[in-house]
Amino acid sequence: MTEGLFRDDDLIRVIGREGVLIAAGGAASLLQTAHPKVAQGVYDHSYTADDPSRRLRNTMGWLYTVQFGTREEAEALSALVTKGHEAVTGPDYEANDPELQVWVAATLFAVAAQFYQLLFRRTLSRAELEEFYGQSKVYATILGCPEERMPGTYAQFREYYAHMLQTLEVNDTSRSVAEQVLYPKLPGGPLGAPGLAAIRLLTAGLMPAPIREQYGWKWNAGRELRFRLLIKALQVVYPRLPLRVRTMPRDAYLTATRRMLAKTRRRPAISVSTKGGSPVNGKEAAA
Repeated sequence: MTEGLFRDDDLIRVIGREGVLIAAGGAASLLQTAHPKVAQGVYDHSYTADDPSRRLRNTMGWLYTVQFGTREEAEALSALVTKGHEAVTGPDYEANDPELQVWVAATLFAVAAQFYQLLFRRTLSRAELEEFYGQSKVYATILGCPEERMPGTYAQFREYYAHMLQTLEVNDTSRSVAEQVLYPKLPGGPLGAPGLAAIRLLTAGLMPAPIREQYGWKWNAGRELRFRLLIKALQVVYPRLPLRVRTMPRDAYLTATRRMLAKTRRRPAISVSTKGGSPVNGKEAAA
């Protein structure tokens, strides 16, 4: 995998290859929708509530393609996402607004760095955090956000992120989206309940306290203890799995996305719709 935007030893790949990061996706997603404009866009245009599995597939397909795909694949898929985002507008928001792109990229970096360090009991050095942050800017810039709109350095990122956590005001739309994310309609019914409960605990535990409190999630000594026990169990089991097992989600999502891109290239034109249609168009392209 040497023909993409990054090298195999770049931290964005070393960290991003870990499939367990998907379990932290709820924290990143609900940090994003703590921003009222992001929340409104998701509430008005996303199919998260109707088909959460498809939303996850499209989001992870885009992330893995940017991280591990070829430059051509990353740019082609991101162009589709940007095109889809053109339809995601409302009275007070636009999905392609650099302000929102910066915030979404910030949450992807912050949650990945936080969970990776917890899981592997490894403290990233300041230089490593600077490197990883610099590489994570791609989540905004490849969608058209001017790089100068991003905090320039890791130190500036920390100032920006702390300011956002203290000033964001979670509203009822944010809470409605959180309900959709944390209590999704998934096949299997009661069989999936234990796994979803673990994801909700992980999401709440990874969420910065100011945002968690605004969402109104219960957090006490008992839940803190259960969260720590869950992390300890993951720390014991997950890093000991063979790398080929840990990277299976990446390989599966990347393969599926490449098949979709191949079909898209054979079509005479890209259509933009709001429901159904081809695997990446309209809202479906909006990771």
